[in-house]
Amino acid sequence: MDRSLAELEVLVRNRICSVCTERTVEGQCGLEQPSSCALFRLFPQVAQAIQSVQSDDIQQYIEAIRRNVCSVCAAQAQDGSCETRQQVQCALDAYLLLVVDAIEEATGRTFDKHGLGGPDIGITARPRPQIQL
Repeated sequence: MDRSLAELEVLVRNRICSVCTERTVEGQCGLEQPSSCALFRLFPQVAQAIQSVQSDDIQQYIEAIRRNVCSVCAAQAQDGSCETRQQVQCALDAYLLLVVDAIEEATGRTFDKHGLGGPDIGITARPRPQIQL
């Protein structure tokens, strides 16, 4: 199923923003500067990183995000550390599993959440169409 980048962003916003701890009682983004949210500020890179993974291992998604998104994020230090991520204030990192699940689902893949947290962390995936950029 072909989805544009804009469509994917809307789907991810609907899934993530509704459960984000920064959300206000009124359902709005509670960040002082909503544009500072790494998940959506870097969404094209996020979508491409997730799309680039062809693995049954969730760790591959994490590595793709660290390599292609965190590496260009202003919050990450030269040595690869990230205070924002360490303080669980990065929505991309905090909600990565949900983001991967939403994008995979939207592009026709199945994300198998069984076994997450144990030694058999991984996903079962079927080939999916490419994201239209």
